[in-house]
Amino acid sequence: MKISRRDFIKSAALAGVALGFPSIVPSSVLARSPNGKVNVALIACGNRSGYANIYKSYDKSVVVAVCDPIQSRRLKRKQAFDNCDDYSDFREVLARKDVDAVHISTADHWHVPISLMAARAGKDMYTEKPLGISIEQDLKARAIVDKYRRVFQYGAQQRSLQHVRMGIELALNGHFGEIKEAYVWAPRGQSGGTCVETPVPEGYDYDMWLGPAPKAPFCEDRCLNQSGRNGIFHIYDYAIGFVAGWGAHPADMLQWWLDNAGVPNMPVSCEAKGVIPTEGLFNTLTHWDAHFVYPNGLKMRFMDNETAAKEKPHPGVEGGHGTLLVGSEGWVLVSRSGWKVSDEAIRQKAKEPGPKRLPVSPDQIQNFVDSVLSRQQPVDNLHSAVRSDILCHLIDISVRTGRKIQWDNKRETIVGNAQAAKMMRRDMRKPWTLAT
Repeated sequence: MKISRRDFIKSAALAGVALGFPSIVPSSVLARSPNGKVNVALIACGNRSGYANIYKSYDKSVVVAVCDPIQSRRLKRKQAFDNCDDYSDFREVLARKDVDAVHISTADHWHVPISLMAARAGKDMYTEKPLGISIEQDLKARAIVDKYRRVFQYGAQQRSLQHVRMGIELALNGHFGEIKEAYVWAPRGQSGGTCVETPVPEGYDYDMWLGPAPKAPFCEDRCLNQSGRNGIFHIYDYAIGFVAGWGAHPADMLQWWLDNAGVPNMPVSCEAKGVIPTEGLFNTLTHWDAHFVYPNGLKMRFMDNETAAKEKPHPGVEGGHGTLLVGSEGWVLVSRSGWKVSDEAIRQKAKEPGPKRLPVSPDQIQNFVDSVLSRQQPVDNLHSAVRSDILCHLIDISVRTGRKIQWDNKRETIVGNAQAAKMMRRDMRKPWTLAT
């Protein structure tokens, strides 16, 4: 059901959608899908959109529209989804009453703004990691669940891996004793990148691609990823770098354990050192080494993989990424590629670890679709995503200010450092805002 530009403008006006930034029709007046399936629209058709192919193979969902400001990308994905409708402006997608859910796989700086608008439009959402490019965005994002009661799935897929679940369940059931230390590490960021301004290609809506980010010259390393360098992950206007872009995965595995181990609060302090490039286009962290302390005394260290390999703070720290929980009687390492324990005899208990169990999810997208139908929050909910994403922001802010960061859990803010507290938010290019 693709609508014309004229019809979109008319329906947008009726729904209160301004073309600069929409105040979209509330979910209460939207109809659910009449076909018994979840009608999904894909917002952004780049590399990360490939994961959305699962919607096509799952009998409870169907992709009815794709959207991307780059025409060639959306037309390619349109063909992959049975020649469904295609759009360059995501607001047209959100104006459709037959769209139940959206799959947001944009660059990081669009994740929260589009998610907020989708919530107000009554759409459930699967949003790729990391969450926001500021702590303010993360906290605003909670309006998706708390105010609009939407289903939100965070795209850090390890919670749907059996071995990750089994390893964390062993820790939750005390097989390693009391967990007193944790380690998280992820691939280092990139430096370099150049910007030789070139004409915007035909069929590329560059202003929409930039969205709330500052105006900037169009160039290959910023936007095209044809040289193997992808600026959307390593330019501070669009991201905070791999500390969140890749770090979201092991941080999310840590948070899954924390959420279920009775540690619901954020750390009270973060002290980090790191490297930020001073030359080239890329200007996010390439290396970092952060020490966190939680209210209950738990200590956590979060590093890039090169720092982890150099420092080797614990025998269980190995490989390009991972989450290590260290207890008084042993340890467990979980990662995307596998899991290890300090005592192989403990591994044999994984099938029957004890009473504390985590939800079983064979796949994040199937789990999301099932949750849309059941109206239950999925395996990787928004509240958990907010907490793990803020960890990454505290590292970035500590490195950029050169100071230890103190966090007030009750007020949910940085305290004792006005400069750092100011960095909790980002300006957005008009007319885009975080109005909720």
